[in-house]
Amino acid sequence: MSIPQQGGGPIERPEQLAEYIASGEKPEENWRIGTEHEKFGYRHSDLAPLPYDGPAGTPTVKNMLEGIRDRFGWKPVLEGEHIIGLEKNGANVSLEPGGQLELSGAPVETIHQTCDEVNGHLAEVKAVADDLGAGFIGLGAAPIWSQDQMPMMPKGRYRLMTDYMGRVGELGTQMMYRTCTVQVNLDFGSEADMVQKLRVALALQPVATALFANSPFLDGKVNGMKSWRAHIWQNLDDARTGLLPFTFESGMGYEAWVDYVLDVPMYFVYRDGKYINALGQSFRDFMKGQLPALPGEIPTLSDWADHLTTVFPEARVKKFIEMRGADGGPWRRLCALPALWVGLIYDQSALDAAWDLCRGWSAEQRNGLRVAAARDGLQGEFDGLRLHDIARDVLEIAEFGLKARGRTGAGGLVPDETHFLNALKESVDSGKAPADELLAKYRGEWNSDLSKIYGEYSY
Repeated sequence: MSIPQQGGGPIERPEQLAEYIASGEKPEENWRIGTEHEKFGYRHSDLAPLPYDGPAGTPTVKNMLEGIRDRFGWKPVLEGEHIIGLEKNGANVSLEPGGQLELSGAPVETIHQTCDEVNGHLAEVKAVADDLGAGFIGLGAAPIWSQDQMPMMPKGRYRLMTDYMGRVGELGTQMMYRTCTVQVNLDFGSEADMVQKLRVALALQPVATALFANSPFLDGKVNGMKSWRAHIWQNLDDARTGLLPFTFESGMGYEAWVDYVLDVPMYFVYRDGKYINALGQSFRDFMKGQLPALPGEIPTLSDWADHLTTVFPEARVKKFIEMRGADGGPWRRLCALPALWVGLIYDQSALDAAWDLCRGWSAEQRNGLRVAAARDGLQGEFDGLRLHDIARDVLEIAEFGLKARGRTGAGGLVPDETHFLNALKESVDSGKAPADELLAKYRGEWNSDLSKIYGEYSY
């Protein structure tokens, strides 16, 4: 989850909210790729999740962060006296509520570069973890840990969110503490470009969910979903999740996005290093100086930037667009996710083809595919639309887009970025997502022993 935003004076005009988003517009030559992924840490000794603190040299989250800091030259990020993250060269490492370690990559030009960054980070994590007796694994949901086993990281934002999630549904705290994702952040060139990209991102997000489905276990048993993480998001908090039908209506643009976000209840206001409880309060009231949490104060652009991070639809607009529908997973798929979306939306011909593929779907069909993807993965279908067939078409478009970009790697020896799609092509060829492979092993060679997942699938 996001770290507190910095900079930005008082909001004196309502138009500043949309202008803030519009300030993210970039010419195509300046479009970048920012990949984020989360992973679960555990102790080798008993496969338990890592606590935040403990004696020096033991497997804890704090010792992991300090080890990466000291060995690889990262700058610490503190909240009070606690180290809660790291920064270096435009990238940051942060903590999810249950201690999941997240890399938010620097904005780079090519998939080659983002994959090099991911590989370098995982190598650093493994080097420190091995010395501490810890391991890390990429899955969409923690397979054997109960909610009661999960530690809480020392971040004020998470204390507030845990309380709020307990009020709005049964699955919110599972999302916070026991799920992981991989996502990519991509740029737009204009308001019209943002709208087209967002519509494609929302409509085709179920395809990403199906291709990356990787969370068929929870509480030590099969949970009935290919992506339990996606199932959680479908049953979490209607005020801030979903596929947002309004974005497909005429008049969609920056102002429409602002109106949507303004109607999402607040979580907090960040002041002087502390999170102030504003649960359920209105940013519209804040704009009037009538926020109960801070009577008489008006928000800053930093407050608006923070509030933008508290909406969780399948694709999200800030100064860029976030693709949010995929489960965390194995090493190769951390590079495949940005390749998929860059191929689809960073070449105009590919973007137009992607929009032509899905523009005729109704809101009911889009949501039906979303539900089917979580439950059945690539075998999902709704109203005559089959995710396996759609995924095949989507990959053809993405491959075309990556070839059209023609971004070379390895000093020019690799002609383009298309090979990063290979893991997804294998899924389409076989009709199986990672969850299908995990279920086959569980029912076969693992003999229902989920502890074996750590030895076979850790980074």
